[in-house]
Amino acid sequence: MIKGGCYCGAVRYEVRGRLLLFANCHCPDCRKFTGSAFASVLVTETQGFEVASGEEQLVPFQSSPGKRRFFCRHCGCHLFSRAEQRPGLVFVRAGSLDDDPPMRPQCHIWTSAKAPWHEISDSLPQHREGLPRN
Repeated sequence: MIKGGCYCGAVRYEVRGRLLLFANCHCPDCRKFTGSAFASVLVTETQGFEVASGEEQLVPFQSSPGKRRFFCRHCGCHLFSRAEQRPGLVFVRAGSLDDDPPMRPQCHIWTSAKAPWHEISDSLPQHREGLPRN
């Protein structure tokens, strides 16, 4: 199990399911929501993800059609997102984890939209758009 939560502690979550992917996302939305070059995201199954406390403190925001991002209403921390086009998955913001996940980033996604001032300097696979299809 991996635990995490928001900056102020009002929202806590647990990941008990399989981790399917750990990716660095360079899409414009992730860049805007993190205020940085990319967001590190863990993909897990919905049935293995639980908001342990503070669910009433979560505020959803529809960042694009069919995609909702969830934030703490107090500190503004972006914790996870869900997308209708990826049912059964939760996209957890790795920066909100308390625990060290058992995997490391495996790839970069949406590199076609990466910040022009950022150079990817590792050897991880790069996917120009979206998540790789398995």
